[in-house]
Amino acid sequence: MPFRDLPHFAAWQHRDARNGFEVVFLEPHGDGYLAEGNTAAVEDGEGWAVHYAIALRPDWSTRRARVWARSASGTRDLTLETDRGGWSIDGRPAGQLDGCLDVDLESSSLTNAFPVHRLGLEVGAAADAPAAYVRASDLRVERLEQRYVRLDDDGKLQRYRYTAPSFGFETRLAYDEHGLVVDYPGVAVRAG
Repeated sequence: MPFRDLPHFAAWQHRDARNGFEVVFLEPHGDGYLAEGNTAAVEDGEGWAVHYAIALRPDWSTRRARVWARSASGTRDLTLETDRGGWSIDGRPAGQLDGCLDVDLESSSLTNAFPVHRLGLEVGAAADAPAAYVRASDLRVERLEQRYVRLDDDGKLQRYRYTAPSFGFETRLAYDEHGLVVDYPGVAVRAG
């Protein structure tokens, strides 16, 4: 089933891995989309806040991401830009990210929607989706190998098995009719 148009905003309650909240505003932008949001949370006894503005192409690949973070260790910001595979971080080439089409923010449940929209997998299909992964507390950027496997739908929800081998992490994600995560076990649930 194809995804419907995006809502004007979405929100998630982050729980278990961290306690916090995320709100993002979504809008058409040029020929693509703009996602601008905030997450504030406490994780392992430390508080942090992240603000992001991510420009997406019509195919949902990342064009540009601006990210600002504040934690007890200070304030940071960074700009990621890509020309569909070649990346720069604050204007410097980032060869370790070559081939990545998506940004994945540790602080955000929204960013797991990007590869699902972009890949358009049929039930039973699978695809690798390496991403430029941005840590929440210090905005460190690393390559994150990820894999999505489309499972049978559950009513109106699309379901995927998601794995990130470097973290030894595997879970099942459920997406609504807009292609936004509604249940990210151990991380967040959709609140609006």
